[in-house]
Amino acid sequence: MTGALEKFLLGVGHAACWANGILVLVIVLQVILRYVFHSGMVMLEELEWHLYAVGILFGLSYCVTNGSHVRMDLISSRFSPRTREIIESLGILILLLPFVVAVFLHGMDFLGRSWVLNERSDAPLGLPFRWIIKSAIPLSFLMLGLAGLARLVRSFQIIIRRGGHGTD
Repeated sequence: MTGALEKFLLGVGHAACWANGILVLVIVLQVILRYVFHSGMVMLEELEWHLYAVGILFGLSYCVTNGSHVRMDLISSRFSPRTREIIESLGILILLLPFVVAVFLHGMDFLGRSWVLNERSDAPLGLPFRWIIKSAIPLSFLMLGLAGLARLVRSFQIIIRRGGHGTD
């Protein structure tokens, strides 16, 4: 079960990586328009922020699933594998999951208000349908929560497996 979930989360993370490539192209286009043709586009400036947000927000669940998120490896490398997994599990339960729930719930309110108001950019030539990018907040944090739960299950399996054999 967790294998299929992790495969899905990694696939979404790989797709979100493309947002970074597109972001680079949009930035280059905006720089050319501004400095060569002396006219930038507000829509491209806003698109830069949207692409950056997609890459970061959906990259979070990829990092947790892939194990490439920031840790204190310098300190944890001194612990046994079982102790590292216990610390990882406590971090997920005490820090990650409550944070995910809080951001998800507030993100849903944020998205709901944007949807009801049919929010758009304040700039006349800016992007419409701001609720689309705001939907990335609860959706990405839902995925981050799923990634945390999958990692928690994997940690519990390692703790039980190693603990049952008498090794620490």
